[in-house]
Amino acid sequence: MTQIRLTTPLTDEDVEKLRIGQRVSLNGTIYTGRDAAHKRLVELIAEGKELPFDPKGQVIYYVGPTPAKPGAVIGSAGPTTSYRMDPYAPKLYELGLKASIGKGRRSEGVINALKQNKGVYFAAVGGAAALISRSIKSCKVIAYPDLGAEAIHELVVEDFPVIVVNDTLGGDLYDEGIKIYAAK
Repeated sequence: MTQIRLTTPLTDEDVEKLRIGQRVSLNGTIYTGRDAAHKRLVELIAEGKELPFDPKGQVIYYVGPTPAKPGAVIGSAGPTTSYRMDPYAPKLYELGLKASIGKGRRSEGVINALKQNKGVYFAAVGGAAALISRSIKSCKVIAYPDLGAEAIHELVVEDFPVIVVNDTLGGDLYDEGIKIYAAK
């Protein structure tokens, strides 16, 4: 299977062509956010206030990076379990978010939001945090520094490796994998 190269910001056309199981190489700017930051973002939306970044066409990586060693851009940057962001993610997809990156299954609400808003969910390989960190070329905190590693960071990435887990058609790589192995 060939790897698809995409550059942020992503468009509807970029994500509509993706299918579960495809390998994608992301390039450009992505943002980090975990549950505490997501809660604050959704509160800002409810209050009608401006977000620290415009989610339209963007990608959020569920990660709390470790501090960078001297001379490094970032420390270890492995994915966080995604379900903790499920109560907040649909609202961000409604505002134009095109993708999120994490590990593990997503709720039915998130999968429906992906279908309705033309979004995708990518998995980054857990346990490969040092390898993933090599794809991150710059890192700066843009919001909520009081959250430490869970602050929102702006990352510039090159050839950041991900796999499509949920696509715009409602496909689910986890379900398909179970079906394949259950049939054997």
